[in-house]
Amino acid sequence: MTGLFITWLVTTISFLIISRLPIGVEIDSFGKAAISAAVFGILNAILRPILGFFTFPFIILTLGLFLFILNAIIFGLAAWLVPGFRLRWGVWSALIGSIALSIINSLIFSLLGAV
Repeated sequence: MTGLFITWLVTTISFLIISRLPIGVEIDSFGKAAISAAVFGILNAILRPILGFFTFPFIILTLGLFLFILNAIIFGLAAWLVPGFRLRWGVWSALIGSIALSIINSLIFSLLGAV
């Protein structure tokens, strides 16, 4: 349970950092970032295995690069569901934001010593 809370908190902080970068992702407040992190985590847990199963041939053909597209779809869906979480440039903001989220989450987890 503690690991889940730490992951949620790290993702919340990552969303706040991403909203300060000039990549077209806008989040109004810490509360909206916390809700966005929770929604993103739930969508990732539910939709990613389903989407991964149905798009498996594309994932194989692109040598795994299609996983970035799947992550961007989930990122965009979270932005669509949470009021106060906006993507200024649509798909491009979702793609760049999801890549930035992965990088920032990895950096914060490596600084914490939890992988």
